[in-house]
Amino acid sequence: MNHLLGIHHVTAMTDSAERNYDFVTKVLGMRLVKKTVNQDDIHTYHTYFADDRGNAGTDLTFFDFPNLPQGIKGTNSISRIGLRVKSDAALEYYRKRFDEHNIKHDEIKELFGSKVLPFEEADGQAYQIFSDEHNEGIPGGIPWKKGPVPEDMAIYGLGPIEITVGYFDEFKTALTTIYEMRIVEEHDDVALLEVGEGGHGGQVILRKDSEKQAQQGYGLVHHVSFRVADEDAINAWMERYHKLEIGNSGIVDRYYFKALYARIGHILIEISTDGPGFMGDESYEHLGETLSLPPFLENQRESIESQVRPFDTIWKGE
Repeated sequence: MNHLLGIHHVTAMTDSAERNYDFVTKVLGMRLVKKTVNQDDIHTYHTYFADDRGNAGTDLTFFDFPNLPQGIKGTNSISRIGLRVKSDAALEYYRKRFDEHNIKHDEIKELFGSKVLPFEEADGQAYQIFSDEHNEGIPGGIPWKKGPVPEDMAIYGLGPIEITVGYFDEFKTALTTIYEMRIVEEHDDVALLEVGEGGHGGQVILRKDSEKQAQQGYGLVHHVSFRVADEDAINAWMERYHKLEIGNSGIVDRYYFKALYARIGHILIEISTDGPGFMGDESYEHLGETLSLPPFLENQRESIESQVRPFDTIWKGE
């Protein structure tokens, strides 16, 4: 089966891996499952936050670029990250939690039939949490069992990813023809599309905005990735790109998964395999506690560790 199965991960940019770690673990209650380096810039961190076991479809990841300027929000960008909780009651829990931690947020509102809670990280990164109370489709993951948020309230997966473009009709056509997304609902300047079994774990919210162009920097999203089952499936996608004459990266071995990148307009879209996953080089009990390097970087460990500043990611509880 070569079809997209849903969202695999979302990767954003932060100005501080330490502050971001505190926010995602201590406030959002997501587990750090891998602390590694950006394989394309090995002297900077790449952190992966996910569910209890790092399942595909739950990964929120960050590149740490301390010297990058702050991003400027605008059109032609991935404009908001979606996260999932099990119920409307969990949204109310996070609303109160955000007040306690002085996190900037809007009030709970309705979007495409689901209750959502929009909020921002300190660096301006935009998120919204979706309630799965009336959601059907791709299942969520496993809430972090030892995290600071009760399991029945905790974030347990990625929700709809929001993309804003000036070329709305053209991009919508690309999503439906290249990636075989289905239009669920559409209005003049916004459309909801989905892949796989559908629901929050496989949805894209596409918005039209022809105003100010976004400029990449910290506080913005770098790319979104969609899931495929295995190596055969990602090979089939590379062949599909070639037939459609879409420029792409070729298949890249990220050790934790295989990846294939293509830029559609301004948006970097990755396709990733569900496995091997994050459990192969660390035990369940100690995920994310030390710097993990894929085998092809292990011989550079001493040099890498001398250049990335250490920071403590051993979870001691809130």
